[in-house]
Amino acid sequence: MLRFLTRRILLALPTVLGIVLITFFLFNVVGGSPASNVLGQNASPQALADFDARGGYDLPLFLGRWTKNRALPDVDFAAAAPSELARWHADPDGLHLAPGAELDLPLYFPLPAGNTWRLDLDVTAGALASPDSLPATFPSDAPPRLVAGPDGATLAAIRLRRATRGLFDSQLVRYFRELAHLDFGISTSLNRPVAAILLAGIGPSLLLTVPILVCELLLSLTLALWCAYFHGRLLDRLLVAVSVAIMSINYIVFIILGQFFLGFKLHLFPVWGFESWANLLLPVLIGTFTGLGSSVRFYRTILLEEMNREYVMTARAKGLPTSRILFRHVLRNALSPVVTNVVLSLPYLYTGSLLLESFFGIPGLGYLSINAINSSDFVTIRAIVLVGAVLCTLANLLADVALAAVDPRVKLS
Repeated sequence: MLRFLTRRILLALPTVLGIVLITFFLFNVVGGSPASNVLGQNASPQALADFDARGGYDLPLFLGRWTKNRALPDVDFAAAAPSELARWHADPDGLHLAPGAELDLPLYFPLPAGNTWRLDLDVTAGALASPDSLPATFPSDAPPRLVAGPDGATLAAIRLRRATRGLFDSQLVRYFRELAHLDFGISTSLNRPVAAILLAGIGPSLLLTVPILVCELLLSLTLALWCAYFHGRLLDRLLVAVSVAIMSINYIVFIILGQFFLGFKLHLFPVWGFESWANLLLPVLIGTFTGLGSSVRFYRTILLEEMNREYVMTARAKGLPTSRILFRHVLRNALSPVVTNVVLSLPYLYTGSLLLESFFGIPGLGYLSINAINSSDFVTIRAIVLVGAVLCTLANLLADVALAAVDPRVKLS
C-alpha cells in the first residue's frame, strides 16, 4: 500500500505542476492585462501601474532582467496611432529633432523612486550628442539629457525599461513562491486575502453539497434497486421515463419552480439567506431531485449488468429469491463503480453549486465564484480553479484506494 501511494503521489506531481502552469498561463497571459480588466480601459496610467505593482504584474512573465512600464509605453512611430503621434509631435517617418534640440520624454507620471531604468532609442538618421552612447541606464531621479547632434536626429522607436531584482524576478516565480506558502494573493474585489475567502466560503458550500450527495446517493441507489428488481415491468419503465424527463429539463427550471411554488406560494421554505438550517432545506431538495435522473440511470445500468453475471444465474438455479440475490450479492459486487463515482464527485463538493448558491443567497464558493466573475476578480477565480483541479487529482488517487477497500479482487501494487 505504502509503495503504491508513494508511486502514485510521485506520478501526480507532474500533473499538479501542469495544473499550476496552465492556470498561470490562462489568467496571466491569455486573459490580457488584469489591471485593465479590473479598473477598465479608461483608468489612468498611474492607477494601472499601482495595480500592477501590488499584484506583481509589472514583472516579466517568465524570466528577465528588464521589464516594461506604464510611465512611458513602447512606441514605434511607423505603427503608432494618430493620437500617439500627436502626443510625441511626430509623424510615421519618426520623431525628427532639430540640431541641438533637447528631447523631453512625455511621461504619464514621474518614475517611481528606487529603480534603475534603461532607455533604448532607434536612431535612423543623424545622431545624439548627449548621451553619446545608448542604451543608457539611469536612476529614477536622474534621467539622461537627450540632445540631438549638429545634424539633428530622427528616432524610429523609443523603449523605456525598468530593471528587475534579478533574472528570476518574474510573475511565474512569484506565483510559485506564493503557492508554496499557500498564499493565493489578494482579492481585487473584496481587498481580502483569497485564502481567507476560500476558508470562509467552503463551510456553507459543504453544508449544501454534502447533504445533496448523501441524499442523492441513497435515493438513487434505492430507486435503481427497484428498477433492477422490477426490471421490464411498469415501475421500471416509469422510473426510467421520469429519470429521462429530469435529465431533459434545465436545472434553472427546477430552481424557479421550487422557489415559486414551495417557497412563495405555499410558504414551506425560505427562499433566500443563510440564517439557519431551514434555509438549506429547499436547495438541498432541489439539488437532490435534479441529480436523481442521471444517477438512477447510471446505477440501474450497473445493477442490470451485474444481474447478467454467471454467479447470479447460479444463485437462481439454487432457488435463491430475487430479493436476496439483489441485496446480498449484486449490490455488493456493484459497489466498485458506485464508490468510484462517489469519490470522484468529492472535489465538486468544494466548489459548491453555482446556481443554487446564487439563487438562494448562500455565501459559499459557488456564490463567491459568480461574484468574482462579475467583478473580474481573476485572482479569486484563479485560486478556486487551481484548488479544484488539485482536488480532482487527489480524488483519482483516493478512488484507487477506495476501490481496493471495497473490492478484494483489486490489488494495489
